[in-house]
Amino acid sequence: MTQNPADQLLTIRDVLRFAVSRFNAEGLTFGQGTADAVEEAVFLILETLRLPVEDVNPWADARLTRAERVRLLDLIETRISTRRPAAYLLNKAYMHGESFYVDERVLIPRSFIGELLFSDLIGGGDMNLIDDADAVSSVLDLCTGSGCLAILAARVFQHAQVDAVDISADALAVATRNVGDKKLEERIELFQGDLFSGIGKRRYDLIISNPPYVAEVEMDALPEEFRAEPALALAGGGEEGMAIVTRILEEAAEHLTEGGGLMCEIGQARAAIEAMFPELPLVWLDTAGSQSEVFWITREGLGAL
Repeated sequence: MTQNPADQLLTIRDVLRFAVSRFNAEGLTFGQGTADAVEEAVFLILETLRLPVEDVNPWADARLTRAERVRLLDLIETRISTRRPAAYLLNKAYMHGESFYVDERVLIPRSFIGELLFSDLIGGGDMNLIDDADAVSSVLDLCTGSGCLAILAARVFQHAQVDAVDISADALAVATRNVGDKKLEERIELFQGDLFSGIGKRRYDLIISNPPYVAEVEMDALPEEFRAEPALALAGGGEEGMAIVTRILEEAAEHLTEGGGLMCEIGQARAAIEAMFPELPLVWLDTAGSQSEVFWITREGLGAL
């Protein structure tokens, strides 16, 4: 008689090995907050057990109760059968140590801008984009989704009022929950609107944006895990997915203060955007996991349009 895996897999290490083997055998796709099968399995296991997700090693040989094993094995099989990312199964995602509530109404947080906000590009280092974070008094997060970047910006720019805009009422409901969970209602204001239409004539020292930028042909080829995310948050419009980014570039100068700047993520579209706007002095920013996927441009640089 075949034994139930819940009777054989006794420790976190056992369940982790099993999960990674199953995920790889079933050909799952990753990249929505976790890089591979190991990261996805670690996140699923530790978050379910309410353990710190940063490092599995202190807990690897901890024995699990049978109820815990049954719960974990059920989640592993649900991840495989539904192709829903672990972040949606657990309604949780992390960026720069901050946890956020997520569900299928929003993109799973993973923007490289989160890392850049905490880098030496802000208030230190050889290539300062912003010399003094404390001097920034206003920030706009365009296409905010879950509100994660707005919340991280509020952490970095502690004297700034942060506005966050999204076209989706569903996304703003999630953002409202996250802003409330962080008790940042007095510093972050949410607006519904199509890009800058949501904020009237307001101007900002800094605009950050991780807008939709997936090309139409790429949308059709997305793996099931990515098709679980809202298409509105992914599809950038136009043949190359740059329609929304183009609008941001054309309109941003009207909403930046003197000396202000725009930081925008566009994926693997550097060549396309440079071909469309050869006159713009775009500065390309790298992170630990990306190269030339985020650009920076000042209000003065946008004046070249």
